Amino acid sequence: MGVALALGERTRGRTCPNPNVGCVVVRAGVVVGRGATQPGGRPHAEAMALAQAGERARGATVYTTLEPCAHVSTRGPACADLLIAAGVARVVIALGDPDPRTDRIGAARLRDAGIAVTIGTRAAEATRSMAGFLTRQRLGRPFVTLKLATSLDGCIALADGTSRWITGPQARAHAHLERSRHDAILVGRGTWEVDEPSLDVRLPGLEDRSPMRVILSSHPSSSLSRREREGASEARKGEGERDALWITAPNDIATLPADHLLIEGGAATAAAFLHADLVDRLLLYRAPILIGGGKHAIGAIGLADLGTAHGRWRLHDARQLGTDRCEVYERSPCSPA
Repeated sequence: MGVALALGERTRGRTCPNPNVGCVVVRAGVVVGRGATQPGGRPHAEAMALAQAGERARGATVYTTLEPCAHVSTRGPACADLLIAAGVARVVIALGDPDPRTDRIGAARLRDAGIAVTIGTRAAEATRSMAGFLTRQRLGRPFVTLKLATSLDGCIALADGTSRWITGPQARAHAHLERSRHDAILVGRGTWEVDEPSLDVRLPGLEDRSPMRVILSSHPSSSLSRREREGASEARKGEGERDALWITAPNDIATLPADHLLIEGGAATAAAFLHADLVDRLLLYRAPILIGGGKHAIGAIGLADLGTAHGRWRLHDARQLGTDRCEVYERSPCSPA
């Protein structure tokens, strides 16, 4: 199942509207087929793994991170039916599929065909891996990560707005890797027009993984940046660097064709999403510097009682990236969603 989870992680941020599933076919202790849901959501992981395994899938054990789909689609066959036709002996599933077209139906169909089914193996890891799909199913919106890169005293820039660079190259490379694992990346209009960020992925080999760009503005009267208003060259415009979707309020993220959304700036935008209680994960990069009197990372979030701030976040991961510290916090299960 660990291999299946790793395979699914490779396509996170690329499979919307489908989940990023990983699948492994094992026969006599040997992996004979591997698969992951492909960009755009098809083919599914099971179909990929079975195609690679071929006849070796007969009598094999299949490990898949999500319950095999049971519904027929114009985009491809039901994976439960493919597994039955392949003659597999056992299917080990990390997580049941909440989609009502498959929920418990896929597993029941396999059992009815005489296939042994186990559900729940490494379910917590699968839940984290497919958080985007699961959040979309449960709440009707993307899974939201808020990324902040700050000094030790919580600043994101000098008082004059200078922010390059607070963190070092290792932390910045890690941030680009995070971008590659999201369907969309969002900044506020002020950040978009003043900083003119590219919001792309600049890691060798992952350039094609750049997420769609989304701008939050209460008055998106124009999608033109300052550079364009001042007359950028036609060649520069032709690169498509300014194409973006615009939304007017945090709740509008429900309309985005995305399951994983990364928010990168600025302070007012971060505050707006925290105030709306729409942040599921915090990605904090902290540089060992003090700025003092600089621009703070987050604006007011409507907190009236300090007691209510406790217990909302729990530390999931912490690591050193060069001289910088990276911490990942997840919403506490007991917190409202």
